[in-house]
Amino acid sequence: MNTSYDLVTGNIAMLISMPHNGQLVPESIACNMTKTGHQVPDTDWYMDKLYDFAQDLGIYIIKPKYSRYVIDLNRNIDGINLYPGANSTELCPTTSFDLSPLYITGKEPDEAEIKRRIDGYWQPYHQALKNTLADMKAQYGRVVLLDAHSILSHVPRFFEGQLPDFNFGSANGVSCSTELINKIENLDLSPYSTVINGRFKGGYITRGYGNPAENIHALQLELSQRTYMDEPSDHYNEDKAEKIKDKLQIFVQCLVDFTREK
Repeated sequence: MNTSYDLVTGNIAMLISMPHNGQLVPESIACNMTKTGHQVPDTDWYMDKLYDFAQDLGIYIIKPKYSRYVIDLNRNIDGINLYPGANSTELCPTTSFDLSPLYITGKEPDEAEIKRRIDGYWQPYHQALKNTLADMKAQYGRVVLLDAHSILSHVPRFFEGQLPDFNFGSANGVSCSTELINKIENLDLSPYSTVINGRFKGGYITRGYGNPAENIHALQLELSQRTYMDEPSDHYNEDKAEKIKDKLQIFVQCLVDFTREK
């Protein structure tokens, strides 16, 4: 059993990945971090709680135990910037979204430490993703991978103004079929705002595993945290959350239905 992630197997052809849901930081890393690093403010808070209905539907779920500050599972290990020209965070982030340092000066991870984290955290998660998708493809034929994220509605480092509520990404149409995108475009998610392939087009997981020609359809959803939290705190707002979960269930059911079409 791997101790760096949790994998729940299901019985339908859909997998939800939550690569930034983890909050743990090993003491061997935390001892070199600043107060901001310890607080892990850039967590995709409560993804497992928002999607708690998914397991009952028979959906596979994979999520890490450790924070994105340990290593970002939605980045390529070769360090390529997914959004060229943007001020993006690294594979092993050294600053938070608001540019606060995550490490005590001189204690940032070096190449050897980054390699250790790749081997200990990144590789196991991605091997599990790869194996699970392969097993699902063999069993079901058509598979949908949803990479589930959330982010503050205002992050000047990454985008100007307020982010839309539902931010869908399909790598500009490469990671899933046009048919699936059309179905999502026709969903009634009002009163929430939506955009497809806007600021967030999908990270490494969406781009790396989506292959519609092989019937593996990957999609990222970056959900604005203002829809279910009391920003800028990390407080979960039950009233807001119940409303957005109604729409999330409509969206997820659309993906489930798509897996069953032949």
